[in-house]
Amino acid sequence: MNEFVIPAIRDTASGTVDRVFPLERAERLKNEFARVFSHHLGCLESGSRFETESILVTGQSGSGKTKEIEELLKRFNASNIPLPTGQPARFAECILTGTQGWKDLGRNSMWAIGFPLDGKARLTQVEIWERVVTEAKLAGVVGIHYDEAQHIFRKKNDTDRLAILDSFKTLMKSHDWPLILIFSGVPELDGYLREEPQLYRLINRIKFNDISLPDDFDTVHEIVSSYALTSRLELDDKISTEDFYHRLVAAGAFRWGLIIKLTIGAIGMARVRNTGTLHVDHFIDAWVSKTQTNSAATPFTHSRFETIYRKDHPFVEALTG
Repeated sequence: MNEFVIPAIRDTASGTVDRVFPLERAERLKNEFARVFSHHLGCLESGSRFETESILVTGQSGSGKTKEIEELLKRFNASNIPLPTGQPARFAECILTGTQGWKDLGRNSMWAIGFPLDGKARLTQVEIWERVVTEAKLAGVVGIHYDEAQHIFRKKNDTDRLAILDSFKTLMKSHDWPLILIFSGVPELDGYLREEPQLYRLINRIKFNDISLPDDFDTVHEIVSSYALTSRLELDDKISTEDFYHRLVAAGAFRWGLIIKLTIGAIGMARVRNTGTLHVDHFIDAWVSKTQTNSAATPFTHSRFETIYRKDHPFVEALTG
């Protein structure tokens, strides 16, 4: 046995990493994506020039945006929908960072499509985006998902932000091969995209809302139960209570993605201890392991959990001493 491998943790990760709980928002996202793509496909089949639509998905960090979109695009790419060019349609994915300008954006878009651009190539903005469009058409790429898109706009001056926005607009309005864009990020991203009215009018917006209690108690219970069942664990009676689920939601800052991660962490602890049952103590252990908080001051144990763990600061207590 290798000293650096904990089999129970490894097996828990292996059994849950690809799992996506079917929240209502996933259906909304799929329906909107299907509508946008169907319109896009019809326009391609007509042979006429058109400008395509795009989708903006916003939500707090840890809300699960990336996971939902990745799962959607994975299914889309596997469906092999035929394009008028004879190729199967596919979507590319690109993560943005704050150090990128429009040239980096172009190069990273090329990498996402599958055609790396030489970093020494001296191309104008127009030439880079023409290359992106050409290679996308050759590869059957109908769109690109730009994840964490707010980062590319932060700390940029007006000129640089508008150059990036103009680049996105160019892709959507290409006469030869317009590309559907999916932008995902935190709520501030909406404000950046509004700065380019011609781009913004082509964007359809989907917001991933936080957990709302008491309305979502049943869904939280279903998440914990289903992940435990997948890992062949029973639920202790103390878990199946509104008090516990309220504490779990507070611990996850009311964000769906974070409560799922906390649940997976607790399941890992339960499997390490080989208990066969998921207990509140396993959530406490997972929290302490992550935050190094005293076990008496976790969201699962402290009487003032609602005030010391705030929605705007996941995993950071507001205790002052």
